[in-house]
Amino acid sequence: MSDDVHDDHRLVRLIEVGRSLLSELDLDIVLDRVLETARDLTGARYAALGILDERRRELAQFLTRGVDEETHRAIGDLPRGRGILGLLIEEPYPLRLADLGDHPRSYGFPPGHPEMRGFLGVPILIRGEAWGNLYLTEKAGGDFEQEDEEAVVVLADWAAIAIENARLYRTVDARRAELERAVRGFEATATIARAVGGETNLDRVLELIVKRGRALVEARDVIILLLEGDELRLAAGAGSLAVPDGVTVALADSPIGAVLRQRHAERIADPEGRIGVRLATLGVPDAEAALIVPLVYRGTALGALIAFDRLTGEVGFSRDDEHLLEAFAASAATAVATAKTVEADRLRKSIAAAEAERRRWARELHDETLQGLGGLKVVLSGASRLDDVEAMRRAIGEAIGHVTAEIENLRALITELRPAALDQLGLLPALTSLLQRTADTTGLEIDRDLVLPRDDGRLAPELETTVYRLVQEALTNVVKHADAHRVVVRVHAVGGHVDVLVADDGRGLGATPGAGPGFGLVGMRERVELGGGELRVEPAEPRGTQVRARLPLAG
Repeated sequence: MSDDVHDDHRLVRLIEVGRSLLSELDLDIVLDRVLETARDLTGARYAALGILDERRRELAQFLTRGVDEETHRAIGDLPRGRGILGLLIEEPYPLRLADLGDHPRSYGFPPGHPEMRGFLGVPILIRGEAWGNLYLTEKAGGDFEQEDEEAVVVLADWAAIAIENARLYRTVDARRAELERAVRGFEATATIARAVGGETNLDRVLELIVKRGRALVEARDVIILLLEGDELRLAAGAGSLAVPDGVTVALADSPIGAVLRQRHAERIADPEGRIGVRLATLGVPDAEAALIVPLVYRGTALGALIAFDRLTGEVGFSRDDEHLLEAFAASAATAVATAKTVEADRLRKSIAAAEAERRRWARELHDETLQGLGGLKVVLSGASRLDDVEAMRRAIGEAIGHVTAEIENLRALITELRPAALDQLGLLPALTSLLQRTADTTGLEIDRDLVLPRDDGRLAPELETTVYRLVQEALTNVVKHADAHRVVVRVHAVGGHVDVLVADDGRGLGATPGAGPGFGLVGMRERVELGGGELRVEPAEPRGTQVRARLPLAG
């Protein structure tokens, strides 16, 4: 091949390489192509690329081509930038030598190093500053020439641009990933913050935490252990695990107890030993790494959030993962504490409402049934002392009247407790009977608007009971407190919901001195919340009070 043809081939090759390098954004691939292209352009047997450290005083990395693994092991440690290599670091200009050994800066080679004589070194400058050096040795067929040097200088310029592009892309990509993680962290924390204000069911809050926490750090599995007395209870989990019921971990002298006491996150490589219980007991498959983050609310540890094995990249968690999950756990702890407080308050109110209901029935039985039975006893006692048959018959007739009245009273009480029509016929007949009975006994004008399934289209038993009790309690409040003349009762089961409205034209909210929310309202709210619905009690127009509820037809 003539020199002109060879030069043309080299020029075309340089243009192709430049286009190829500039289109590649992976730094490792760029460096590999630079080494291979340098060997191809010059015919060098060996090529190396030394990357400078931040101070640009020695080599931080040394990449080679042409030296096999066995020779690498024989050479030992890679060079750090002494001798001829150091000269290029101190004076970043092209250097071409016929024999390395003749140069005064030559240190020679370590044992096992292949023989090298001819040398060509070219610096790679990025924005005028040395980034690294390209080294070539042992050209096939003779010494390196000026044309080789010029070609490698052009290649080094291409390489500098490509390396800078790849570094910028890597930086941008890393920042993008960091931003995405930050956004995910913000979204997860915002979700938990919304749960604090809108979700008070502890089980739902725990489910939300483990699912969001798992996505946040890309973990295979995440569990929550909640503190209950001297134990930690497995309360929720997400991922590949199946959460078993009733699993507890003793705190006394346990490793996990120490983590809770120090109240700091901990990345570990021995999950089983650090938690202090077999992972299989927790339903977690074997894990190589874990991230334990205490759930701390106002200085008190509520439990621990534990993530196992990352799904992407290295299996262990990073410091960024730790900081991200710690920030998330702070909001999660607030959500857990709020849900537990609401749960305890709801239980307290439910117990109080049940006690008030018992007192009410005790009062009804004492004031009506027991007094009626007492009157019956007096009548029968008097009759037993009579000798006159006609007088005795009148007394017995009076006693029968008392018994009949008490039977009716007891039947009314039983109906209030659980009307037979509700079980036997359904919600529509039961409500119709309730409204008619209330109108007859109180004189209230009741406008009804009931749109409910009939016969084979009955609602779920729990839902029928909830709606019936809601209307019943609302009517009881109207009779006792509202001083109303007219009541509108509307119950519509359409569109996937049951909508309930009880509106009166009475005195309105707060019109009765000393009247508070009362256990009747607490009971209604409790029933509606247990049914997954919403309850509102608000002023009616132009006067009075209205109770509105919406309950889902399917739980």
